[in-house]
Amino acid sequence: MSGHAEAATPVDAAERQREFAADVRTGLTSTPRVLPSRYFYDDLGSALFDAICQLPWYPVTRAEMRLLRSHGRAILSRFGVPAHIVELGAGNGTKLAALLGSSAGTVRPTVHLVDVSAAALETAARTVTAAAPVPVTTHQLSYEDGLEHLRRPRLSGRALVLFLGSNLGNFEPDAAAAFLRHVRATRRPGDALLLGVDLVKPPADLLLAYDDPLGVTRAFDLNLLSRINRELAGDFDLDGFKHEARWSAEAARIEMHLVSRRHQRVRVARADLDLTLQEGESIRTEHSYKYTAASVQGLLTTCGFRVRAQWLDEPGGFALTLADC
Repeated sequence: MSGHAEAATPVDAAERQREFAADVRTGLTSTPRVLPSRYFYDDLGSALFDAICQLPWYPVTRAEMRLLRSHGRAILSRFGVPAHIVELGAGNGTKLAALLGSSAGTVRPTVHLVDVSAAALETAARTVTAAAPVPVTTHQLSYEDGLEHLRRPRLSGRALVLFLGSNLGNFEPDAAAAFLRHVRATRRPGDALLLGVDLVKPPADLLLAYDDPLGVTRAFDLNLLSRINRELAGDFDLDGFKHEARWSAEAARIEMHLVSRRHQRVRVARADLDLTLQEGESIRTEHSYKYTAASVQGLLTTCGFRVRAQWLDEPGGFALTLADC
């Protein structure tokens, strides 16, 4: 049997632009100013993130890949044979390909890839079908919309949901718990979640990971303003901002900020927004909470899951946790 890929979820470009504009307006008029990190991932942003994952200062992806390659067969054997695998935030597909590759062809589920980036979905579908003879369907949707779209009984048979890459860290703690409860609510007994999270590390290591010496993360951050300029008729001057990474020990999270280098005015026509920024004023573009192995298990238990197993990569400071729904 040969694998194939198809796109099943229609994309309403106009609606996406309206949502983007509304989120930009809300975020940039809030105190403090913020921009949702999910908008990093246009075609260029996805490519830049793939480059970040190769940097020596960003160990997250390599640590997760080591775990998937070393323990993939154990993960799948603990769960059993899934009829479906649903990956939320599929990225370039290498993680799922590693998991499927570890099964040596004994597991052939129907694969559903959920991501907001069309380019990432196209790449992920090619990667997965090249690695395993499985049918792949892509869904250009947010995590939440993807979960609703793939809610049972739409999917018959047992499903394994993957939420990897420490994407959970982008949620505020209350929102992370709400999201995990949403995952569980859209599944049925017999389904499971494989969750990958980054663990707390020395602050110096985290700051390098989010502000690398080559400036790739800086380009990734600034590309968000470039996207606003292109898609929402903004006039951000990219030279007017500097990229900063900040560690909050109290919150156990790393933050990315774009800091205004001077007093400046910005117009975003399609968001009906006129903005004045003072020198030194920042726009927070991302926050990533870091966990401990125990706190991950506690969070999943609180949200109604039953933790089945956990695998740790000590050098990279990363955890994979398998939990029953």
